[in-house]
Amino acid sequence: MDEVVADIFGFHALQVGLPELDALRANRMPHRWVSAGSFDGPDHPGAPPGASAIGLHCDPEALPFDAKSLDLVVLPHTLELAADPYHALNEVDRVLRPEGRVVILGFNPASLWAVRQHAGRLVRSAGIHRHRPPFLPADGEFLSVRRLRDWLRLLSFEVESGRYGCYRPAVQSPLWLERCAWMDPWGDRWWPVFGAAYYLVAVKRVRGMRLVGLARNQRRRGAGATAPAVATPSRHHRRSSAPPTP
Repeated sequence: MDEVVADIFGFHALQVGLPELDALRANRMPHRWVSAGSFDGPDHPGAPPGASAIGLHCDPEALPFDAKSLDLVVLPHTLELAADPYHALNEVDRVLRPEGRVVILGFNPASLWAVRQHAGRLVRSAGIHRHRPPFLPADGEFLSVRRLRDWLRLLSFEVESGRYGCYRPAVQSPLWLERCAWMDPWGDRWWPVFGAAYYLVAVKRVRGMRLVGLARNQRRRGAGATAPAVATPSRHHRRSSAPPTP
C-alpha cells in the first residue's frame, strides 16, 4: 500500500474501512481521513492511535463529502463487507474528481484461502465444529477481479494497475507459514491469479461530449440554414464593371 499511494498526488484522500491498516501513511496529501466504515462503534474507532489521518465515522454507501471533492479513495476490504457493494462503489465515483483514483483491496475467491473459508462454512452448517471461528471474517462476500472490472467499466473507471499476492496455504501456525514461504515467489511467477489477496488501482475518466449520427447532421443543416448568403461577383462581372482606362 505504501508503494501504491506514495505517488498519487492531490489535496484530499479518504480511507474507508479497516482502520487498523494505515493505508495513507505514505501519501503526501495535506488532508487525509480514515473511517472504520461498516464497523463504526466503540470497539472500532475511526482511526487508531498514531494514525496519519483524521478519524471519521461514516457509512461507505453515504460518504459525507461533496461531489467531485476527493482525489484518492482507498477501500481495504470495504466492498466485501458493504451491504450493497456496487452502491458503495457508485458513491466513490460521486465524490471522486475527474482523474481521481480509487484503490481496492480484496480477497480472491479463487485461492486456497477462499477454499478453506468455504469448507469451514460447509462444516459449520453441517453441525461439525460449530463453535470454531472461521479463518477469515464470516461476514461479507468475496468479489472477483473480473466482477470488479465490469463494475468499474460501467462507472467510467479505467483500471491502471493491479496485483495478486500471498500464495501460502491458509494455515495459522507461524511455523507452517514459514515453511511455505517458498510458494510466494513461485506463485507470483507461475499461478499469479490464485493469490489470496489482490489490489486494483482505477482512474476516473470523464470523456468529452462528441456529436454522432443524427445529432451531428442536424447541427450541420442548422448551421447551413442560418448562415447568410454572400454573393461573390464573377470574374466576367468584375472586368465589365471596371472603369475605363483613360
